[in-house]
Amino acid sequence: MNDRLSGRETEVLRLMGYGKSCKQIAERLGLSVKTVSTYRTRLLDKRGMRHNAELIRYAIRTGLSDEDEEP
Repeated sequence: MNDRLSGRETEVLRLMGYGKSCKQIAERLGLSVKTVSTYRTRLLDKRGMRHNAELIRYAIRTGLSDEDEEP
């Protein structure tokens, strides 16, 4: 599987890093909650992680979620 993140996956990860729920992300991006959940599952698989907390730490550590620039 390709480990590169798509633009949408990156956006979902960034919003997760700001602590947004799947429902909040879905509303913000005009997607269904199920679609956002699918992106979350892909992110977990691509990054070899098991929990949302790991994804959130990754987003913060890599600078995807800069507290000063919340969307």
